[in-house]
Amino acid sequence: MAKERIPDWLNSSLWSTTPSVDDRLHRFSLSPTTTTTTAAAAVSEPIVQPTVPVSPPAAASRPQYTVTFQKYEFRDPIDKNSNNNSNDNDQNASPSGVSPDDISRQAQLLAELSKKVVNFRELRRIASQGIPDGAGIRSTVWKLLLGYLPPDRLQWSSELAKKRSEYKQFKEELLMNPVSVFFTFFIPGFLNVSVASQTEITRKLEKSAVDDHSKSESSGLLSRSQVTHGEHPLSLGESSIWNQFFQDTEIIEQIDRDVKRTHPDMHFFSGDSPLAKSNQDALKDILIVFAKLNPGIRYVQGMNEILAPLFYVFRNDPDEEMAAAAEADSFFCFVELLSGFRDHFCKQLDNSTVGIRSTISRLSQFLKEHDEELWRHLEITTKVNPQFYAFRWITLLLTQEFNFADSLHIWDTLLSDPEGPLETLLRVCCAMLILVRRRLLAGDFTSNLKLLQNYPSSNISHLLYVANKLRSQASN
Repeated sequence: MAKERIPDWLNSSLWSTTPSVDDRLHRFSLSPTTTTTTAAAAVSEPIVQPTVPVSPPAAASRPQYTVTFQKYEFRDPIDKNSNNNSNDNDQNASPSGVSPDDISRQAQLLAELSKKVVNFRELRRIASQGIPDGAGIRSTVWKLLLGYLPPDRLQWSSELAKKRSEYKQFKEELLMNPVSVFFTFFIPGFLNVSVASQTEITRKLEKSAVDDHSKSESSGLLSRSQVTHGEHPLSLGESSIWNQFFQDTEIIEQIDRDVKRTHPDMHFFSGDSPLAKSNQDALKDILIVFAKLNPGIRYVQGMNEILAPLFYVFRNDPDEEMAAAAEADSFFCFVELLSGFRDHFCKQLDNSTVGIRSTISRLSQFLKEHDEELWRHLEITTKVNPQFYAFRWITLLLTQEFNFADSLHIWDTLLSDPEGPLETLLRVCCAMLILVRRRLLAGDFTSNLKLLQNYPSSNISHLLYVANKLRSQASN
């Protein structure tokens, strides 16, 4: 009876392929091979994964949205000397150039962005198919889709200036380090202390001898009697900047550890280069400001992975002015994006109707509606709880399941959905299950869990096609 619930289109060889004998030996390895292709591609040509787009030249000026086409190399923008055969980065394995479809979409997007007032409906339609790399198109389109830029182009400059000034004020107020204030009073020359150095400075503070009253009087520095209660390091008052500082230290240290682990295979985020360090500092400041402005959520592990694509795209804008303001722009876009998922990061809401478990249950129900046989095999026969794999899929917006360039393509579609990214995210997750349904139906608990926690390489355009097919099936 369950099989009768399966639509005919799901049984087509278009959605999955039967693994060969050799494939069974390796299909659960840490580097699984692609198992989903179109019928034609399965016969004639292999699937080639796109790589991280190259950073535009630093001297490039802001595009005027005229229709010009270039070939763009796909490689880590910070690793200028890398080649396509490099083993350092899995994403350096794609031919340069753009496809005819990319050229067509680029022309359509440039034409839309050239209008005085952007047509959001048309912009979403085009962007949902994937935004071509280069010319700063994705940076501008994402800002529009996230509501950071208004549809009226004449308002862009004033709106950007307002938001960037607001973020600067946030940093000045929220990233103030009371340690630096303390040392300014008691130890001359100890200025410009960064937030990232708070732990080290605290240790120095504990070792410092500041009880030399006579010395402070002779040097003109404040004596102990002149330090107010709120400014004293031992103050436990709610208004004490020191009390808040020590409460924040644990979160700041967690942010620092997570940021350093962000995409370690990409020189843009990892390494000892000055630019990589600068990018890490920007990510840390954004997350710290967000945590302080949102005391109900603060910082939760994984937020750095959601922030990374936004900052990467904005930081690689060919306009130097736009790239320089990537931190402020990323902050507001991060806030807007997370507003639709913030309940997933609130532990108190885990068991509520808006928490992460409720969302995972929606995915389970969605799979049951579209492929009851697969749902029954996973959750009843093999007892694979969807929380074992879907928790990471949903909370991190699939950033850990695919290579970085493919994640950007998926995000183009997520951000373009007028219903919000969550609805499209659930459809994509369901499509991921359907595309490997034959392997899942043939597997047991152990093999299926390993497969879903290490999702195989896929044709992302085909995956998004299947996800869109699920939308049309649901509407019918």
